[in-house]
Amino acid sequence: MPKTILVADDSAVIRKCLCRIFETEEDYDICAEAVNGEEAIALAMQHKPDLIVLDFQMPRMNGIEAAYELKRIMPNVPIILFTNHADTVQFAVGRNSPIDLIVPKSDAFHIIDHIRSLIPV
Repeated sequence: MPKTILVADDSAVIRKCLCRIFETEEDYDICAEAVNGEEAIALAMQHKPDLIVLDFQMPRMNGIEAAYELKRIMPNVPIILFTNHADTVQFAVGRNSPIDLIVPKSDAFHIIDHIRSLIPV
């Protein structure tokens, strides 16, 4: 059974690109797509994904705020912050971050490798 991934990004283009990447993978499936942090939390509770990919800059609730709430609700679900601001965010979140891995959007083609590092099949 494939591992399930929830993707949250306010950019439809980014969400669709990630979905296309996952379509080629037999071991991973997108279970839900969210456009903001609040929707990501609601969909995560509904779908119970194996991993969550969050954008940093989203309306209503950014990726870091959503990550704190998601880790409170689902402490064992790995969270990847997928952002254009990886260096800045890495410095800002510190050691007690709920984020398991920060991946720059410029590294999108290797997202599957990053996911495999957190939830191997």
